[in-house]
Amino acid sequence: MTIPTPTTAVRVLRAPRGRRPNVLFLVSAIVLGAVTLAAALAPFVAPTDPDAVDFLAFNSGPSAAHWLGTDGLGRDMLSRMIWGARTALLGPLLVVVFSTVVGILLGLLAAWRGGWIDAVLGRIFDVIFAFPALLIGIMAVALFGKGLVAPVIAMSLAYAPFVARLTRSLVTAERNRPYVAAYRVQGFSGAWIALRRVLPNVFPIVGAQSTLNFGYVLAELAGLSFLGLGVQAPTADWGAMINEAQPGIAGGHFLPAVVPAVAVVIVVVAVNIIGEELSERIGGGVSA
Repeated sequence: MTIPTPTTAVRVLRAPRGRRPNVLFLVSAIVLGAVTLAAALAPFVAPTDPDAVDFLAFNSGPSAAHWLGTDGLGRDMLSRMIWGARTALLGPLLVVVFSTVVGILLGLLAAWRGGWIDAVLGRIFDVIFAFPALLIGIMAVALFGKGLVAPVIAMSLAYAPFVARLTRSLVTAERNRPYVAAYRVQGFSGAWIALRRVLPNVFPIVGAQSTLNFGYVLAELAGLSFLGLGVQAPTADWGAMINEAQPGIAGGHFLPAVVPAVAVVIVVVAVNIIGEELSERIGGGVSA
């Protein structure tokens, strides 16, 4: 018997023939790639130590020595931006990875087993949906202390239901396709079919949604750091840098606050453009 082979995963990143390249997508990919590369190579590309204080250059403007100026303590803004990209990207990446893995497993379980398991998981998801992810992150900080670990774990749990709901709906539709029935006739176990054949077929769509989640999480974690609840000084972080620059704003020194704020906006917009483009290539906008 010839078993029909699922083709969604093969077609996912292949743009339709004759389609013009999306310039915004290309620019966004270049921007995100450059930021990621700078963060990975921070020890080699940062001009100075991000924590080095220059007592003669408090809140100075851009110059040959400090391309983006300095902050209220005389620290080089460019170096702190490069090092801050590490924490700014690491936190959302961990949240997206953990929430995607947990969400896919729970969604796959709910759709494949159904019954009371599906009902119980659905009620748990409904309860989590009642609380915004940022609020859950604040509650985690209140319980376990400031830093990056507690918000990352809390937001991973907050975003997992979005991934699980999407996975459940996709798997529910996929399990009724002919190739699944063909594998069952051949005697393959349900777990093997779900993990080796159905999951690869729905993962590209889930991955596109997770890409969008990355941008949301980045903005929320930066917000927590801005409130003083996330990454703590003197560690360089974009959200914390905005917080530290507040006293200088009253004196007319806007650059130390504007630079990290603009960086957050640019990266979030770039990630959203990439996620939307991937969703369109898969076959339309995706939502959890």
